[in-house]
Amino acid sequence: MSTLSTTDITDVGHGDSLRCASEEGPSALTAEVKQETLSQTAPYSTSHNELMEPSDIKMYPSDDTPAPGGQPAKRKKGPAPKMLGNEVCSVCGDKASGFHYNVLSCEGCKGFFRRSVIKGAQYNCKNSGRCEMDMYMRRKCQQCRLRKCREAGMLEQCVLSEEQIRLKKMKKQEEETARTSTVATPSPAPEMPPLAPEQQEMIEKLVSMQKQCNKRSFLDRPRVTPWPQNQDPLNREVRQQRFAHFTELAIMSVQEIVDFAKQLPGFLELTREDQIALLKTSTIEIMLLETSRRYNPAIDSITFLKDFSYNKEDFAKAGLQVEFINPIFEFSKGMNDLHLDEAEYALLIAINIFSADRPNVQDHELVERLQQPYVDALHSYIRIKRPNDHLMFPRMLMKLVSLRTLSSVHSEQVFALRLQDKKLPPLLSEIWDVHE
Repeated sequence: MSTLSTTDITDVGHGDSLRCASEEGPSALTAEVKQETLSQTAPYSTSHNELMEPSDIKMYPSDDTPAPGGQPAKRKKGPAPKMLGNEVCSVCGDKASGFHYNVLSCEGCKGFFRRSVIKGAQYNCKNSGRCEMDMYMRRKCQQCRLRKCREAGMLEQCVLSEEQIRLKKMKKQEEETARTSTVATPSPAPEMPPLAPEQQEMIEKLVSMQKQCNKRSFLDRPRVTPWPQNQDPLNREVRQQRFAHFTELAIMSVQEIVDFAKQLPGFLELTREDQIALLKTSTIEIMLLETSRRYNPAIDSITFLKDFSYNKEDFAKAGLQVEFINPIFEFSKGMNDLHLDEAEYALLIAINIFSADRPNVQDHELVERLQQPYVDALHSYIRIKRPNDHLMFPRMLMKLVSLRTLSSVHSEQVFALRLQDKKLPPLLSEIWDVHE
């Protein structure tokens, strides 16, 4: 695949980019970042930000691991070894994203192990449990993949403790809510101070930026490959046309995200390498956020560009797997239940872009400093808009954690498309690190 060139993020493939693979140049994400080439990028992962998923905590052997003398060994404290960028997954040999459940592994094997443990899954091997595990076989034999996870040292208790922590936090929040709501003589809620002028101005600017980016995509709508009317599931040309339709919509979404990011105050202060690192790993999560705001619960469908509506069956016809489709719709339903407005969505997207724990980010301090005003503005905005819902702010931040999980499922979906010989357009291959 072509590497992600640090050329202009200004127009990232606007214009003729929708013609996909046949007309793209050797480097598709020419994203307003010039001069140097980023030769290595990591797949989707999480690290140490306050929005990180609990499963990403660097785990070490538990306290009850016997020591040579028969006494339990103490758990080691301190951070996990620093990643150099060339580590491989201990299970399948793919590029590792960090230490997950006590083992250096990739996002795919991390997600597979977590789902297997939570569901108590039982798998069967057609080769009597003798499969050699690699990037290809990991999708072919789940039993041997789970066996290799355990042999590599993945600990089930790490997954279980994650669930216990989540339930404990929920219980504590419910107790605190109950205490505050059972006051004998409730006094009127104090009037919340208004947003600071700079916060109000920032929020209005974000919403305006988003509308402008969406308008640009709407103008490109006539150039998208039409959704075929032929319903024949065996017609190869029809299947390819559906896949092209979806990938072109994805390209337009990537262009919107890049346009939005480069207008965020402070984004262009970052080095070109950090701009690319943030975009490559946040893009799919922002695409899923944008998908959720377009969800229509009345017809259980997602609408793009005002006129294109798709249900689960349509996503499947385009070549996506049920294992990816269902989480998209579940996440969209959950977001719809929060009834967020345009300002809240815009702030969430800005917070997501400035996540300092992304792989290959160098200036973590600057990224965190750029993110903080958006976090503060969202907190203040929610307190004013929803004065009686004290849990809305943590709920919204937890949705960002859920997006990290969805991004790992997405990486497995991309790998599955490669097995089906479905070639992604160069722009999407670049942004999702697909090595042809």
